Amino acid sequence: QVQVVESGGGLVQPGGSLRLSCVASGRDFSPNTMGWYRQAPGKESELVAVISNNGYRTYSDSVKGRFTISKDSAKNTVYLQMDSLKPEDTAVYYCRCSSIWGQGTQVTVSS
Repeated sequence: QVQVVESGGGLVQPGGSLRLSCVASGRDFSPNTMGWYRQAPGKESELVAVISNNGYRTYSDSVKGRFTISKDSAKNTVYLQMDSLKPEDTAVYYCRCSSIWGQGTQVTVSS
């Protein structure tokens, strides 16, 4: 059975940084696209960043220049380095590996 598990969320002050990690496990599972999405209270889910099998990266305009997505294909792991965090980045962050979703990790940006 395929599992996707996120980690690294927490509380951080505005201007701070966090690094999220997501590991996909399962026999013979090799995701082609890995990415991060988020959902803030009362808002719709939105794409944050996606990285394709060949390393092509896509970012939402709201995080471009502040967030960096990367991956370790050998470990089926994707990372999201979040710098210069703002209160509006507060949300539950979900990892998606191909069509499999994780349970989410809370990121709160507050002083």
